[in-house]
Amino acid sequence: MNILTLETTCDETAAAIVTDRLEVLSSVVASQDDLHRRFGGVVPEIASRAHVERILPVIHETLLKAGLTLKNIDAVAVANTPGLAGSLLVGLLAAKAICLAQGIPLLAVNHLQAHIYACRLAADEEVFPCVGLIISGGHTSLYLCRDALEFDLLGSTIDDAAGEAFDKVAAMLGLPYPGGPAIGRAAEGGNPKAHNFPRALLGDDNRLDFSFSGLKTAVRYAIAGPGKPDFSNFNPSPGQVADLAASFQEAVVDCLVGKAFAALRKTGMNVLCVGGGVAANARLRQRLTEQSRRQNVRLHVAPLPLCTDNAVMGAIAVERLKAGRIESLDLDIQPGMIRPAK
Repeated sequence: MNILTLETTCDETAAAIVTDRLEVLSSVVASQDDLHRRFGGVVPEIASRAHVERILPVIHETLLKAGLTLKNIDAVAVANTPGLAGSLLVGLLAAKAICLAQGIPLLAVNHLQAHIYACRLAADEEVFPCVGLIISGGHTSLYLCRDALEFDLLGSTIDDAAGEAFDKVAAMLGLPYPGGPAIGRAAEGGNPKAHNFPRALLGDDNRLDFSFSGLKTAVRYAIAGPGKPDFSNFNPSPGQVADLAASFQEAVVDCLVGKAFAALRKTGMNVLCVGGGVAANARLRQRLTEQSRRQNVRLHVAPLPLCTDNAVMGAIAVERLKAGRIESLDLDIQPGMIRPAK
């Protein structure tokens, strides 16, 4: 069975064709980084308009790469939650149109669950049940993943997501968008102990939430000086930027690793799966690997091509198909956060 999967939750227009045996026949991702770079973040209206322009060419290229036509597609899966409303609508309407025209089933994909399922695809073995850590520009959350489709929320950010904090701090340091890769590169030559930035909520193992707003503010004051929010005249040397980037990155990584392993202790789980764009950060991957070895935890981190938004991870739709969770054509978008399983 061939399943066409679509991903338009934020600022990547993506499509893939996977089989019910989790084989990836083709994958195409059209990034919008160039469109949003001058704004320092994703502009929802620009994102949705770009999806409208790109969705059909991306689907067409995906079919060509697989050597298939729509007549060879047996179902369409589409991410309908969570995400930007306008972006989600583009993917959902395209999926419905294909299903209606071809008379094939429609499958819904939860974008956050799909990020964790990327670990299952890479591992080529069962990874559930596990603790799932999802870290991206819009989400920093911990889940008890009972199986591929049943997630219980353990904790999430109470303000900025980790990826959002990376973008904002990068802008302060005069680094390009997206901020995660830029800070990662700058931090390579820096001293992570140069600045003692705060690690909010890290000492409380009973609370599995994250907070990065105070850390972002601390970086701002490290640049401008205590009580001086204006840093328009900041003209740092490359070494200063490297030290600030490395110290900020280390603080974020400490929080992510600390809370993830607190979640493992609290739930009694011994498997940790990590996905989302920030999971591509080299320092984070190093620290997770080191901590997992010390504590004998099975660690699965999404491979780099599957960290940022893509449609391959929509292969989670195979699990929904097996469970008989086929949607009607009145399926709607759910832009908000994933809720705990009932």
